Amino acid sequence: MNRNAVTQEAAGPPPFRYALAVEYDGSAYHGWQSQPGDVASVQGCVERALSRVANEPVFVQCAGRTDAGVHASHQVIHFDTHAKRDERAWVLGTNTNLPRDIAIRWARPVSGDFHARFSALERRYRYVIYNGPVKPGLLHRQMTWTHKPLDVEPMRAAAAHLVGRHDFSAYRAVACQARSPVREVRRLSVERFGHLVVIDVSANAFLHHMIRNFAGVLMKIGAGEADPLWAKEVLDGRDRRLGGVTAPPFGLYFVDARYPAEFGLPASELGPAFLPFLD
Repeated sequence: MNRNAVTQEAAGPPPFRYALAVEYDGSAYHGWQSQPGDVASVQGCVERALSRVANEPVFVQCAGRTDAGVHASHQVIHFDTHAKRDERAWVLGTNTNLPRDIAIRWARPVSGDFHARFSALERRYRYVIYNGPVKPGLLHRQMTWTHKPLDVEPMRAAAAHLVGRHDFSAYRAVACQARSPVREVRRLSVERFGHLVVIDVSANAFLHHMIRNFAGVLMKIGAGEADPLWAKEVLDGRDRRLGGVTAPPFGLYFVDARYPAEFGLPASELGPAFLPFLD
């Protein structure tokens, strides 16, 4: 063991733990997670900015990793540090060092037993579809566009088959590394607001590409290309090859992570911000 390792071990873990909420447009990034080489990631940007404020290296844990092109309005993270800063300093100081498409929304000191990933009781995502005959020029990387008219009633009927505790093997990516395909979907709603169709999903946890695969199946059903029962047939088949196309990442948002009340974290405002009519 080298001298630095001995010194770190003797010093013990950093004494302060903070939780933060991060909002980001994932269009320019290869996902949340830091990757080897010169690859842009949201985590890398956040860690560099926090390290400048802390004046020491900072490494963060998140509530749920997001893929390339996926966004978040309320990603929760935590980190440990020797630096004692007030909440305003963590928010404003970090934002000063972040690119314009990433922002810290709030910061709170938390107890050492808080963990952004393992303390979470539930995660929530929204998938936003622009359903119109002509592609949108604005927000084209924040929504998924389909020109095929979508009927939300059969989409809702199909979604009902996916609520509950199930083996979601057919709705996860082939490369998914989760040990178990079993998850509990607690809410899966489909709503239309003019040209926008919003799929809202809450679960204890999610598998890789799970929501985008939900969206792909529901969009096919909404377009009249499959019966609502097909969603259940895919589920029961437990075979990803039965599940059709994975929907694009652009319309997907991480919007909430729910924790025990004892940690005292602020409630999510349930974005994205251009959907103020949703609760």
